[in-house]
Amino acid sequence: MTELPFVRERPAGLIAPPLTLAQLRGFDAIIDARSPSEYAEDHLPGAINCPTLDDEERIVVGTAYKQQGAFEAKRIGAPMAARNVARHISESFAGKPREWRPLTYCWRGGARSGALAYLLRQVGWDAFRLEGGYKAFRKQVVEELDEMPVRFDFRVVCGATGTGKSRLLEALAGQGTQVLDLEVLAAHRGSLLGDLPDAPQPTQKAFETAIWAALSTFDAARPVFVESESRKVGNLRVPEVLMERMRAGRCLRLDTTREGRIALLLEDYVHLIERPAVLLEKIDCLRPLHGAERIERWRTHASEGRWKDLVADLLDEHYDPAYRRSMYRNYQDAQTATPVTVTDVSGEGFVRIAREISAKLA
Repeated sequence: MTELPFVRERPAGLIAPPLTLAQLRGFDAIIDARSPSEYAEDHLPGAINCPTLDDEERIVVGTAYKQQGAFEAKRIGAPMAARNVARHISESFAGKPREWRPLTYCWRGGARSGALAYLLRQVGWDAFRLEGGYKAFRKQVVEELDEMPVRFDFRVVCGATGTGKSRLLEALAGQGTQVLDLEVLAAHRGSLLGDLPDAPQPTQKAFETAIWAALSTFDAARPVFVESESRKVGNLRVPEVLMERMRAGRCLRLDTTREGRIALLLEDYVHLIERPAVLLEKIDCLRPLHGAERIERWRTHASEGRWKDLVADLLDEHYDPAYRRSMYRNYQDAQTATPVTVTDVSGEGFVRIAREISAKLA
């Protein structure tokens, strides 16, 4: 196990923010002792959920605290917590070696994670507790997202809808180039039709934690490639300072044939073709922008399975005009972006482009 010298500066079993991602990865496990609903909203990168109190138990203890005071709440909660911690030790941690070194945390780094860390240390494991808990970590994330983006030189991949921006980012990442793929982190493709099938978006807090973790892995001496996103990716907001830095970045523009764009979009949105009722519902959301006649034409294309006609119309009448308005208004370098011609929309085609871009950076 790698030594953690920063731990020795704190009292035994206790560490305090600010934390780095490298420090978190130095532990064998990060254990979130909060309830499942708290964990689902957001958690430290890589954390597993081992609740000291589950959601129902937490409500019971909280009600007792409000109505009867701290002593009664602790009397009721102690046996619940003891049973849960005992179950975690016997089931989740039974096979862990003596050298196992976990980090525990709860909301404020108090009773719930303290109870878990204490019993883990009694067993003989070198367990630590996060001082200030998730609340302190969340404060750190918010503060650092106001200054971390300033360190980086962002290169913005722009291009109209369907030109293959996400595919290029994926190919660049495969070449070892630094990539911040906000659509992957947000579980959304960034447009009206961008919901991913059976993959709900994370919460705003979880999105920001994922961005913090990604930025924490980057080298400020090397550029970071991003897509030309708007302020929102689905229902999630891109942090303000990051948005400002992206919009000031140098741009490269993908130029892809119309046929290639249609092919890529039909591939990306096959889940909507398979669920025409969902697609029709989303088309109806555009009615205030385009009027009844155009909407009915698009609905007819979809109802009759004329998918290429539908995609072509959406590009010509909705996406391309919206893209031009947004890009030139928001990205400083959009007008003079370096053009990148895409002649092969296969995976290998984008890999070749990524190799050329990566070679120029070397």
